This record gives sequence, structure tokens and C-alpha cells, in this order.
Amino acid sequence: MEMLIAFVFGAVIGSFLNVVILRIPHDESVVFGSSHCPSCQTPLKPWHNIPIFSWIFLRGRCSFCKIKISAQYPIIEIISGLIFLTIATKFTLAFPALLIALSFLMLLALSVIDFRYKMVPDSLNLLAMFFAIFGAWNLSGVFTNFQNALLFAGGFTLLRFVLSYYLTSSVYRAGLKTKTSWNRFYDRTPFVEAMGEGDIMVAATMGALLGLKLTLVAIFLSAILALPVMLLLLNKSAEHQRVPFVPFLALATFMVYIYDSPILAYIEANY
Repeated sequence: MEMLIAFVFGAVIGSFLNVVILRIPHDESVVFGSSHCPSCQTPLKPWHNIPIFSWIFLRGRCSFCKIKISAQYPIIEIISGLIFLTIATKFTLAFPALLIALSFLMLLALSVIDFRYKMVPDSLNLLAMFFAIFGAWNLSGVFTNFQNALLFAGGFTLLRFVLSYYLTSSVYRAGLKTKTSWNRFYDRTPFVEAMGEGDIMVAATMGALLGLKLTLVAIFLSAILALPVMLLLLNKSAEHQRVPFVPFLALATFMVYIYDSPILAYIEANY
């Protein structure tokens, strides 16, 4: 019964998460303004907002204008329910488990927004980090989570600076070869940003959720997960080569979090 409650509660939160994913990138309020059809703008009835079931009963179409409703809505609701169910199975229904699950739901929303819009809203990033830090079983755990969050935020900031400096310097050196007497006094070297600020905050959330050793594992795993996608886009244009990295960081974090015990046991046994 507890597991059913966890799944239903997660699906309900997932229904609201769809509103967040849809509205935040367009700077719309997620609190004010009733739910409506994105196509005909007709306000939805309460029975149109039942997680998962409404989409099935409506056969994936708006009840008013009959335009297709994106499958993203039930998918996000199902994934949200499964996240809550998985965390509840691992820890039972407890307040820290609720905060941990909410942190992963924020990462889920960030992943979808990053994938669709190539943006990582600070509001969701801060919420994910807040839930991760306070998703501890005692006060000491909160301070430990905060310390780990600062550690990886600082580490990723340093890494971003070093990589950006190296890439920008490489572009500058390449530009020197094209200097002529006409443009030698004009420096139009673009600043190459190796990593977005959003990734730094996601790293802080990862540190709070996983701790030092497991976060390093999750970062390595996220790179492995992203590698096939990057290889597929190798011959594409520069715009299409931009790979949203937050989805891979979030997926790797969830996988490592669920299998933390065997991973730690393997690390301690072999290193």
C-alpha cells in the first residue's frame, strides 16, 4: 500500500512538473493561471488533469480542439511516479526520502528543459540543490551534504575556468595566423565557454546526494552515457553538435544513487 501511495504521489507531482517544464522556459508563472490547452487555450476541466489516466482516456488529444497532446505529459508523470516508488522502496516513506525524491524530480525537469531548450533555469537548479542538501537523516548529514555541494561546485568552477582558458587560447593562437597589416590591431577572439554555470550547480546537487566517491563515479558514468550521442553528432553542424549534458548527469546520478552500496563495496575492495 505504501508503494502505491508513493507512486501516485510521484505521478501527481509529475503532473505539476509538466506545468513547470512548459512555463518556466517562457517566463510564465507556474502558480497563477489555470491549466489550459497549449493549442486552443481553453481552460481544462478537473477531470482533464488526472495524471496518466486523463491522457489515456482522451486518447492523447485535447477534449476541445482535438489537437494531439504530447506524450511527454504521461511519460513525465510515469517517470516521476517511478522515481518516488524507487526512493520509497530504498528508504520507506520518510521525510528525508521525500526531499531526495523531489531533488531527483527537479533534475528530471532540468533534463527535459535542457534537452528541449538548451537552457538550465537557476530556480530549478537551486531547488534541486536545496532538497539534496536537506535530504539527510540528521543535522550532521545536512552539514556533510552542504560541504560536498561546495566541494564539487568549486571543483567544477575551477575546471570550467581552466578548460575555457585553454580553448579560448587555442582559438586566439589560430587567429594569429590570419593577422594582416589591416587587422593586426583588432582582436575579435571569441570567449569559448567550456561549461555552463548550470552544470556547476548540478554538480553541487550531485555532491550533496552522493558524496565524494560516488559523485566521481557518476561524473565518469555520465561521460560514458553521453559519448555515443556525441559520436553520432560528430559530422553535424556546430549548432547540432551542442549536446545537453544535464540529462546524462541526472541519469548517472540516479543510477549511482540507487546502486550506491554495491558500487562503494566494489571501490573499497579494489582501490
